[in-house]
Parts: sequence; C-alpha cells; structure tokens
Amino acid sequence: MPAKYLWFIALLPPEPIREEVTAFKEYAAEHFGSRRALRSPAHITLFPPFQMERSQLPALESELETFSRQQLSFPLELDGFSSFPPRVIFVDARPSEALNRLQKALQDHLKDRLGMAYPGAHGFHPHMTVAFKDLRKSMYRPAWAYFQKVAYQREFSVDAITLLWHDGQYWQVSRSFPLLA
Repeated sequence: MPAKYLWFIALLPPEPIREEVTAFKEYAAEHFGSRRALRSPAHITLFPPFQMERSQLPALESELETFSRQQLSFPLELDGFSSFPPRVIFVDARPSEALNRLQKALQDHLKDRLGMAYPGAHGFHPHMTVAFKDLRKSMYRPAWAYFQKVAYQREFSVDAITLLWHDGQYWQVSRSFPLLA
C-alpha cells in the first residue's frame, strides 16, 4: 500500500448527466483513440490532483465537511463543447459567479486550514473532459470537427463537492460533502 495517494476535489453531476458525458468519452475512445478520460467519472475539477498520506484523510474530510456546510447549492449550466488545442476536448460549463466563488473559497479554505497550496498551474476554467492527454495531435482536428457540431445543453443543481482518490488505474469516489440546500 503506498504511503501517499493522489486525491482531487470535484463537482459530480447527477447520474444521468454522468452517463451522457461518459458516452461522449466512449465515443472519443472508440473513434479518436483517447481513452484516458474514461479513468474518472464525469466531473468538474475544483482542486486538481495532490498527494496526501492516508493518515491525513480525517483532517481533510473534517475541513471539507466544515466548508461544504457553509456553501449554498446553485444551478450550473453545461453548454456545448470547447477545447484546449491540440489535445483536450470538453463539455463546457457556462460562466457562473457562484461556481467561481465556490472554487476560490475552497482554495482559500484549504490553504488557510490545512496549508494546502493550490496545485493548478492554470486559471480555473470549469469543464468536463471528454478527450485529453492521450489524444494524438493528428486526431485533434477530426475529433474537434465532430464534437463542435454536437448540441449538448444541460442544467443541474450543484449540491455537493466530492473527494476522489486514485487507485493506481482509476479515480474512485471517496466521499461527497453536501452543500446547504
């Protein structure tokens, strides 16, 4: 058993949306050779992967519980596809002040309470990845040509944040923390 595990914190949409986004991931795997996105459930990352010893889990869970009880649920809209060329294609989230506030508040809370520095190298751009790191550059154009034509709009209530851990192959849900209704 490893001394440290990889973890990340995310929003998971309701099961019907997870299934739809997983179907997009499966299409990307079958038609464009990008399979890595299938290693995690459909999600929007709030706090990117970080290493942490399992012995630190109770403190993290306690802080996530405290944090989530101070946050209100809110609606979030998914609107079509976008990309980070030349390797990443994703379901895009509409701009949301509520989501931006939640992400920033979580980042600040974890830094203040646990000394966890935000490991993200880029700014926060909420999305659900469909194809990424293993999408060959030569397959980006045909993949993007396909997905940019797919109409996909959904709305759901953000009512929890979720802690996930990596089992060596896949990301697994560790625990969800409900937000205030």
